[in-house]
Amino acid sequence: MSAEAKSDRSDAILAALNGAGGWGNDNVFQTDFAIPVFTADSNTPRMQVVGIEDYCGGGPDCDDVPAEMPVPEGAYIEGSENLTCDITGEVDGQGDCHLLVADTAGRKLYEVYQANQVGDQISAQGFFTWDLDKQYTDSLRGLQCTSADAAGFPIAALTPTADEVAAGDIAHALRFILPNDRMKAEVFVPPATHAGGPENANADAPPYGVNFRLKADFDDSSFNESQRVVVAALKKYGMYLSDGGNIALTFADDKTTTAKWADLGIDAKSFSAITVDDFEVVDHGAEIPLTYDCVREP
Repeated sequence: MSAEAKSDRSDAILAALNGAGGWGNDNVFQTDFAIPVFTADSNTPRMQVVGIEDYCGGGPDCDDVPAEMPVPEGAYIEGSENLTCDITGEVDGQGDCHLLVADTAGRKLYEVYQANQVGDQISAQGFFTWDLDKQYTDSLRGLQCTSADAAGFPIAALTPTADEVAAGDIAHALRFILPNDRMKAEVFVPPATHAGGPENANADAPPYGVNFRLKADFDDSSFNESQRVVVAALKKYGMYLSDGGNIALTFADDKTTTAKWADLGIDAKSFSAITVDDFEVVDHGAEIPLTYDCVREP
């Protein structure tokens, strides 16, 4: 990834983002730790997932429900302490209510959007599965298809854990988000397959799916050893624009890991000194007009 070419439009895209206000959260490059990533095996109990009104608009983006997925004992949904979650967003920290479970036995990643336990079932606005043994192309689950992330990405695959950092290597790109008014309207770029509600009419605004890579000469000497693991991943793999919101980076909740972020010296503002201009845009191909006409991959 670090060897891939810088886009000819890199300077213009970064200038447009700066002109629109930079990162969300008053242009602070901050980290959110709210999304847990759970692991299941053959002994993990399973729950039935059912759809709710307007489930995926009736389109093929989502996988069919009712369906079953493994849900570990003690699992909880993003923003909640258990499996109940307010999808209306009236409860602080809730709304998206993601539930992410990697099934190592079944070789599937389950990602649920707006999950909430009702009785002995999980209700879901969107239910998405990924094959852990499949080599996905840039079409991912299908062009114009969403996922639990608006860009069509698997959230867990782009979400670093405290255990990865403690082990000294994040071997993948990261996920980042921007306010809708700072993302280019009506388009996305590979490897994204979809866009949420981008609103910026500037032709140079960053599109959904854009890959920001930290410049190779970025000085990491002010960061501690664990923080430099994150910096190294941002230099090698970069980060993909995945969804709309205000807190730029997403790291996994450490309640599910052996290592803890506090022990690693990483908190919400550990990377706040990193600016838009510290990045460059990687060329991943031409913009694709957004149609919402999902065509699923086999």
